[in-house]
Amino acid sequence: MPNPKGNPENLKNFTTDREKPLTEQVNLRVTKEMKEEIQKQDDPPEFCREAIQEKLDRNKGK
Repeated sequence: MPNPKGNPENLKNFTTDREKPLTEQVNLRVTKEMKEEIQKQDDPPEFCREAIQEKLDRNKGK
């Protein structure tokens, strides 16, 4: 019978060694093809964060 409270590892607080902690979430819709390409990346969440940051940096320079 499975544990009704889930995996104890999932109950631990998330920690990071980043300069600024990742505390916020963003949800967005993408095409099926985009999702498939993102999923092929080594680290899909980091890939998305870097892509968004690159675009934000580019827009600051305008």
